[in-house]
Amino acid sequence: MKKTAVVLAAVLVSGLVLSACGGSGKPGTTPNGTDKTEAAANTSTGGLDLAVEIGPDPETIDPALNSSIDASNMILHAFETLLTFDEKNNIVPGQAESYDVSDDGLTYTFHLRDGLKWSDGSDFTAEDFVYSWKRLADPATAAPYAADMLSMIKGYDEAAAGNIDALAVSAPDAKTFVVELSGPCVYFDKIITHASMAPVKKDVVEAKGDQWSLTPETYISNGPLKMIEWVPGSHITLAKNENYWNADKITLNTLKFVLMEDSNAAYSAYQTGEVQMIRDVPTEEIPALKDLPEFHLEPRMATSYTIYNTQKEPFNNVKVRRALTLAVDRSYIADTLMMGTATPAANFVGPGISDAEEGSSFEEVSRKNNGGDYFSVDNYEADLEKAKQLLAEAGYPNGEGFPPIEYMTNDAGYNKPIAEYLQNAWSELGIRMDIKIVEWSTFTPTRRAGDFEICRGGWVYDYDDPSNMLNLFTTESGNNDGKYSNPDVDKLLAEARSTDDKAEHFDKLHQAEKIMMEDAAVAPLVYSSDFYLQRPEIKGTWHSPYGYWYFMYATKE
Repeated sequence: MKKTAVVLAAVLVSGLVLSACGGSGKPGTTPNGTDKTEAAANTSTGGLDLAVEIGPDPETIDPALNSSIDASNMILHAFETLLTFDEKNNIVPGQAESYDVSDDGLTYTFHLRDGLKWSDGSDFTAEDFVYSWKRLADPATAAPYAADMLSMIKGYDEAAAGNIDALAVSAPDAKTFVVELSGPCVYFDKIITHASMAPVKKDVVEAKGDQWSLTPETYISNGPLKMIEWVPGSHITLAKNENYWNADKITLNTLKFVLMEDSNAAYSAYQTGEVQMIRDVPTEEIPALKDLPEFHLEPRMATSYTIYNTQKEPFNNVKVRRALTLAVDRSYIADTLMMGTATPAANFVGPGISDAEEGSSFEEVSRKNNGGDYFSVDNYEADLEKAKQLLAEAGYPNGEGFPPIEYMTNDAGYNKPIAEYLQNAWSELGIRMDIKIVEWSTFTPTRRAGDFEICRGGWVYDYDDPSNMLNLFTTESGNNDGKYSNPDVDKLLAEARSTDDKAEHFDKLHQAEKIMMEDAAVAPLVYSSDFYLQRPEIKGTWHSPYGYWYFMYATKE
């Protein structure tokens, strides 16, 4: 007998998460020469035309290749996964109207909605999910999220080695998608909301290769909106997708993502009315803005941290990493430098992330298990003394003989001031640090390639389970930019992933986090929030704790 998880209907929204460059076409036109206003008019009438700023040109908006939050915000408006989220952050039906789970927890059967279409009007079937998930697993795709999203599916190891047909996903008919797991996964329903699990259209991807996502004519999607224009360095415009199953509920006519990296330029565009919402608010303006109704400070499940390249000296020395990690005043960063827009990180997994018991907190359980926090956020001097001792034990008393080091970051938000603070803080250890500022479009691929010594890092959760961030530090993770590797951590995280016992799942995660913190795999700094400006007359949008904005249901008073 199967236990049925019929997801009651209701509505809306699209997939999720995580980046950069490309595009074609002249400003004001689509690639085939159609005026963009005409293209939008051909898709819908009477809706709102909204312009927003959430970042610069993305590295990629291919769901399988993306790993950044700004591109994810674009992807979630164009694509929809099997399940998705509503404005209360509840998992709701997406492309699947219901699903069944077998009694042993190993087989998920998803029942797709009637009459699903791609944005070009062609039929959408379960086979599209089969193709897309196998493409995600294919080593030739080099998807950064492949292991994180698919490793619990039967046959993943073989698929990752090149035999993609070994991945146990199938479509017995056009409306049924079946997934077989290698072991129970207590958070699988959360995983499938992730943007990397969005379907892509086989014929256009195979015809265009890695160019498919760069032009409106080939960026065929299945979500609320569809791309009608991309002018690199200027904007990406989406329009209502008349072929979306819930198109009648979409209130937007067009959504224009204005592409900017400079927060002052974004603020100027907001002041002049060019955009109605900006994510990048100049930090120097916050004191004057923070009490206005249009300024929003929203919590998100996220940790900002510093990444060490553990493959390069002297960062392959755990005592060096621990020393640098302890020699940071996290309260100063959060409360003074960031003016209260963040919270000092006392641990790695922060507040808002659940533990085994309903209503519990992973961070609070960590604190109880460990007899306190990993960092003395209220007693920085004590941690600094430990740091000096560790650096001496590593062979660098007072920094003597320690080589000059380089910190890489992009210049957005508080990134540069934090880099300057770290430069000063580590000078207290006798260490000289240079700062390398690079553009966002260069930063993410350089970091992923491991071409750095120390760099800025951070993670916004894709779903409410600590494994989502802890799994970044498995040896096999495509998002493990610092190349940290510990077989004990790998083993614990694999065991946490495969158990159907919730208590055991979280216990393994706690053990893994403790080892990672003792290894100083990274240096947590703050639990970050999103702060942004949005015109008060814009209604019907919402922000999720995963760092996404939902604009497809926006209206204007």
